[in-house]
Amino acid sequence: MSTTPTAPDHTPAQASHHAASPYRLQTGALLIIAFAVVLFLLVQARFMLISLVTAIVIFSLMSDAISFIARQKVGPFRIPNWLASVVALALISAALLTLTSIILAQINTVLTTTLSYTDRFPEAMAAMVAWMGADVEQAVFNSASTIEVGGYLRQMAGQASNLMQGTVLIILFVGFLFAERVWFSTKLTNFVGDADQAERVSRIIGSIIHRVNYYLLVKTFVSAVTGLMIYGLALFFGLELALPLGVLTFILNYIPNVGSIMATVLLTLVAYVQLGGLGQTMVIFAVAGAVQFTNGSVIDPMLMGRALRLSSFGIIISLAFWGAVWGIPGMFLSVPIMVGLMIVCSHMPALRPVAILLSREGLPEEDAALPKPTTDATAHGETSGGQSAVAPQAHPSPAPTERQDLAS
Repeated sequence: MSTTPTAPDHTPAQASHHAASPYRLQTGALLIIAFAVVLFLLVQARFMLISLVTAIVIFSLMSDAISFIARQKVGPFRIPNWLASVVALALISAALLTLTSIILAQINTVLTTTLSYTDRFPEAMAAMVAWMGADVEQAVFNSASTIEVGGYLRQMAGQASNLMQGTVLIILFVGFLFAERVWFSTKLTNFVGDADQAERVSRIIGSIIHRVNYYLLVKTFVSAVTGLMIYGLALFFGLELALPLGVLTFILNYIPNVGSIMATVLLTLVAYVQLGGLGQTMVIFAVAGAVQFTNGSVIDPMLMGRALRLSSFGIIISLAFWGAVWGIPGMFLSVPIMVGLMIVCSHMPALRPVAILLSREGLPEEDAALPKPTTDATAHGETSGGQSAVAPQAHPSPAPTERQDLAS
């Protein structure tokens, strides 16, 4: 008598596991595709996105100042919100255009002077390793001669010419943000649909603005002090590019970790090419390195305190990612973007592990640490025409009584 083999029994858990496997693969594939599409858009629209993110950062810097001005009174009259916004936009436009002109002028000076030194570049690089022997010196000279320094410098000059176009676009973005500023609270409440939840989102945004503003203020102070000290050092040794080197040091110090190294190497190369002496060059390198280390590793963390609480490894990863996606502007914006990402993730339960990885001590921000909402003219919904910008609140219907519940 023959027996037919019976099919193996599957438990409900195994059946659900086999059924969920295709969906997991599909979800993973969709996530990879979505990441690739977002990365493609970030790269292709980088000029517009860089200008937009920079405008948002500048707007957040000036938003508190405008709120403060709008709360002031001149006699019995309060300064209108539109007037404070117009004055702030005019000041921002003048400051950005002036700063851009100064940066372009200093970059052109550096590039013009450096192009005159390109012929001496192979000899200077070979002389630095002369102590290692004639063969090594000749090999370094041959390798340095193949580097088209002039081509790289002209390419950099072409990229710097886009700076003025970006500045104009940033000013336009900031102007539109100021024009929409009085309606932010109304739009946020209507978008969320819950006044309490809208207030919580507003406090999260306020925390991001507060931390980014504090970071930029401290970074500006430390970078300005460092730039002045490097300018004085270059001036003391009689370098022709003392002022441009000071300005570039101020700018490069906004790039975390890497910017100070780039500024020190640039100063050392310029000093060696111009002075030609290894002794003086090493003195300049040692003093500049001490200045950068003291300001960047001692004074900067002391002033920052616990305002950022970002992981150093996370900063390097953010710097590398945004530098690869947006180039040098992405390096400048890497820390503000990372601050916003960490704060948003810390207040979303599903993404809180990401905030733990990005934070320094593994202690992301709690809801109790969020700043309290400010009460100013804008918070109350006052517009330029004196109208109320607060959305009409729907009055909830009274809760049904027990008798009504039983009847229903």
